Amino acid sequence: MDNRMQIMEVALDLFSLHGFDAVGVQEIVGRAGITKPTLYHYFGSKSGLLQTILKENYNKLELSIKEAAKYEGDLPLTLHKIVTAYISFSNINHRFYRMHISMMYSPTESEAFKAVYPYVQNQLEIIEQLFILAVKDHGNMRGRHKPYALSLLGLINTYIQMCFSGNIALDNEVEFKLVHQFMHGIYS
Repeated sequence: MDNRMQIMEVALDLFSLHGFDAVGVQEIVGRAGITKPTLYHYFGSKSGLLQTILKENYNKLELSIKEAAKYEGDLPLTLHKIVTAYISFSNINHRFYRMHISMMYSPTESEAFKAVYPYVQNQLEIIEQLFILAVKDHGNMRGRHKPYALSLLGLINTYIQMCFSGNIALDNEVEFKLVHQFMHGIYS
């Protein structure tokens, strides 16, 4: 593993365990076995390091969500694909997703929240677009795309966080129940 990847892996470990604000550059370089100038050479700053980690991981997540959110007239199936995409991503990228959730719920003026917010907005827009497209088949959804997207993403993230905490296991049955629960809410 080259220095750049080593720094990113160590930082991701530390950020996911302790939070971005609680981790200093010295701790990152000490664990990575490099010097501060090496970190600055690759990333410019701790914030630059965070931005690189976010960009690389969110690009993968957003590609997966966009593919899953392609609406072809079957809303339950599309929602199941979205839920599966998030859960699969969180299982494969456990450390990143744990960091994502903690940053998403950071104080709104924190550097962590400001860094993650545009990516969360992009995810919401992808999901909103699904509900906008589904209006042609489900007229009762007209004008509700924003709250539906917020509710769905919130529900998904709650389930993933509960899995990370050891309270539930995310399997096909749980994915089905999550989608089923959400569908009851939007069809009423």
